Amino acid sequence: MNTYVTPPTTIVNALSIDVEDYFQVSAFAAHIPRSTWDSVPCRVEANIDCILGLLAEGDVRATFFTLGWIAERHAGVVRRIVEAGHELASHGYEHVRATDQGYGQFLADIRLAKAVLEDISGQEVNGYRAPSFSIGPSNEWAFDCIAEAGYRYSSSIYPIRHDHYGSPNAPRFAHEVRTGLLEVPVATVRMLDSNWPAGGGGYFRLLPYGVSRWSLRRLNAVDGKPAMFYFHPWELDPDQPRVEAAGAKARFRHYVNLKRMRPRLSRLLADFKWGRADQVFLNGGA
Repeated sequence: MNTYVTPPTTIVNALSIDVEDYFQVSAFAAHIPRSTWDSVPCRVEANIDCILGLLAEGDVRATFFTLGWIAERHAGVVRRIVEAGHELASHGYEHVRATDQGYGQFLADIRLAKAVLEDISGQEVNGYRAPSFSIGPSNEWAFDCIAEAGYRYSSSIYPIRHDHYGSPNAPRFAHEVRTGLLEVPVATVRMLDSNWPAGGGGYFRLLPYGVSRWSLRRLNAVDGKPAMFYFHPWELDPDQPRVEAAGAKARFRHYVNLKRMRPRLSRLLADFKWGRADQVFLNGGA
């Protein structure tokens, strides 16, 4: 992996954070019911403050796809995100997969999340990301809802093959899915007639850092495109409570290399240019 060592210096990639707490991930849904969320100690605010510190050190602006549920209970951290110059975007209200909702329920959820975030921040919310990248060929009607709710872009598709999500045949790069609505897929590289993950998440923790660096450099240098990269606040929290009731695969995916996440993220911020998703993709960066 020594080819394409230096990415074009003019390309700014989009850094994004899915603002949810450890007990809200889809893999734990069967073990931590939503009805109990208010009784579970939250760790998201301290983790977000840690991320804000890292971004400030690197002079990086990012996009925070935030749950409405989190915003209502931690309004202060939402305001700190905005005051630091970052983009506030929507992750829905209660982290329900789009595939588990009908048209009306989904539309109500994303409208509520947008209203909550805008009321707290005093700023327009343009971006939306579906929980667990849960928009695909079976529910493309969701884009009608996203456009109707007033969003300008979505980042709800990961064009890879995965057992819980993914649309491997979807376009790899930003494209208009409805009039005035852009879909910005999470970054992939194309090799051996397949798409391979390059946009973060558990793969960033599982694989050696050099794999992610090589993949993003290839995307920038060969495809000439900016990447959409993402991670979660709980990924920087190795001391979070363990959900032992979850299956072995879910536990491995969630907890692998948590202690390595912060130094890896620091390297990532230094190795590439980063910006807010709205500024990268809505302002001509795509």
